[in-house]
Amino acid sequence: MIPSDLEAKLKGLSLEDSLVKISQEFPGQAVFSTSFGLEDQVITHAIYSQNLDIRIFTLDTGRLFTETYELHKRTNGMYGKRIQTFFPDAQAVEDLINEKGPDSFYDSIENRKECCHIRKVVPLNRALKGAKIWITGIRNDQSGSRENLTKVELDTGRDILKFHPILDWSWEDVQQYVQDKNIPYNPLHDKGYPSIGCAPCTRAIMPGEDFRAGRWWWENESTKECGLHWVDGKLVRKKGSEV
Repeated sequence: MIPSDLEAKLKGLSLEDSLVKISQEFPGQAVFSTSFGLEDQVITHAIYSQNLDIRIFTLDTGRLFTETYELHKRTNGMYGKRIQTFFPDAQAVEDLINEKGPDSFYDSIENRKECCHIRKVVPLNRALKGAKIWITGIRNDQSGSRENLTKVELDTGRDILKFHPILDWSWEDVQQYVQDKNIPYNPLHDKGYPSIGCAPCTRAIMPGEDFRAGRWWWENESTKECGLHWVDGKLVRKKGSEV
């Protein structure tokens, strides 16, 4: 269950102050997952610039853009930190490729979800072990499936709290924060990639397209989640719903 007073303690706090509060409420048990997108760089900066007791990790699927790896290195260097990296199980990846080929995710939604599960979901579950609260860079306007989320929710499948500190930020808010704080970011953002995942599964978007139109662009809009934030067939708790 969500602690009854947690949402009240976080209400009205700035990004920085809310992360300080989280680190105090969950000492040694708060984690943040970064994929080095613009939103994640904002939160990474807020954590590292305040030297908070929040562990930051990333999932290396083995299919990331070169620019993402370069940003990982730049981010570590800027803050003098080492973001923890989790990889998929080598045998599972070998079995998948040997059975279905290197790009099976293009063949069906089931194959794509299988690849995401092996390369993302399983490593994520390892990364979250021992944590009580998981911080994410999710925003309401990233996609229709995220527009009704609440800042604090319970992932019942993993029995862990989730906190989305910039849930109500606009894309312009994120860009301005990065500019004001001189935060390093992925140059692909300047080339039409607002949302960046694995290289084979991400393309630039055209003017007027949905924020996440470049992710798994060959699929129907309703299927465009990799499984990291799904619980019991649903994305996450919606406003007004019971946990």
